[in-house]
Parts: sequence; C-alpha cells; structure tokens
Amino acid sequence: MATIKILLVEDDILLAGSIAEILEEIGNVTHCNDGEEGLYEAQYGGYDLLVLDIMLPLLDGYEVLKQLRANGINTATLLLTAKDSLAAKIEGFKNGADDYLTKPFYREELLLRAQAMLKRSLSLGLTAEQTVVYRNTTCDLTSRCVTVNDEDLILKGKEFDLLLYFIKERRRILTKEQIFERIWGFDSETTYTVVEVYMSNLRKKLKQMHSQVEIHTIRNVGYILTEESA
Repeated sequence: MATIKILLVEDDILLAGSIAEILEEIGNVTHCNDGEEGLYEAQYGGYDLLVLDIMLPLLDGYEVLKQLRANGINTATLLLTAKDSLAAKIEGFKNGADDYLTKPFYREELLLRAQAMLKRSLSLGLTAEQTVVYRNTTCDLTSRCVTVNDEDLILKGKEFDLLLYFIKERRRILTKEQIFERIWGFDSETTYTVVEVYMSNLRKKLKQMHSQVEIHTIRNVGYILTEESA
C-alpha cells in the first residue's frame, strides 16, 4: 500500500512540531508555515490529507481552502483553529472543509479524526490529483517523472520543482529572488546564481523534447511562462 501523504499548514512552529509527531503515526508529514506556501503544496504535492490552520500569514486558511476547491483539489481537509464559534465553523464548511477541530485538543481525538477522514476520502477517491498537465507536457507528482508527448523527459533534483512552479504561476513574471525562495529557500547555502544555471538547463531539456512549456527571460526582471508562448 502506498504511503499516506499528509500536509500540515500551521504557523506556530512548536505546535506544528507536536501535531506532526502525532500524524507521523499514520503517514509522512510535510509542514508549511504560511498560507501561500501551503496552497502551492496542496495543489501540486499530491496529498491524501490536509490539516489546515485558519489564522495564517499571507493567506488565511479559508482562502487557501476556497482556492483549492475552485481549482478542483478535493483533498480531505481538517481545519485546526482556536475559533470555537458556530459562525467560524459554518465559514469553514462553506469553503469546503470536511471536519473541524478546535484547539486545544486531545492527541487521540486528532488521530482518530484524521484516520476516519482518510478512510472516507480514500474509499471515495477524493485524494489530490497525481498529475499536472500543461499542453503536451505531463508531470507525475508521485514518481516525479515528466513526459512530453508520452516520451520521458529526464529532470534532476530541483529541475522538476522549477518546472512545476512555472506551470502553476504561468502568465506571472517571477524574479530570481522569488524563484530562489520558493525552490531553495532563504536558508540555503547557495546563491542566486543557481537559479540561472537551473533555468538554462531546464529550458535546454524542454526545447530538446519539443515541450510546449516555453519560459521567456524578461531582461533585468525575471522569467515568465505565457499562454501565448506555446
């Protein structure tokens, strides 16, 4: 049986560590600490369960959930929040939440709710999409393999993440700083130069395979994948 993938979006680092430790009993846990990062991961990470706080930096949990559902991502979602009002719960359910757990909570309750949600969602086939398709190019989120016109395109390491990022953010100019933060993170020991190296390699590979993913350079600004480019 495939390993269960769980995404935890919680900005309280200490609490997130405790929650992750509990959830690791039933699957592999990935943690994001803000709404924008959580939205990206939930859309393209192929998760089986999303555990989502409401009060988050950049994008709140309601907005993250709203955008996921609008994009057809039906991953089972458990909202974690300190808000215990009926209005807050109704708002969560209206935006597509499957269940709601108020902080503080018992370890056993979190575990049982997560297990019950996984059982329901897996039996109904409500897990996240496992592939991302852009024109003639397909990315398999589980195997991290890419095909162009059904032929394998070999991407190494961060090249796969870079390709996914541009497909997600098509029509948007991305600076080197934004790319570096998203793909490598500010705590990386490398420099912005790595972006240019990876971009060059990725574009060469895409061109060799006649992929319709064409990423253009905006001089002194950054890069962009436009709908008109393919």
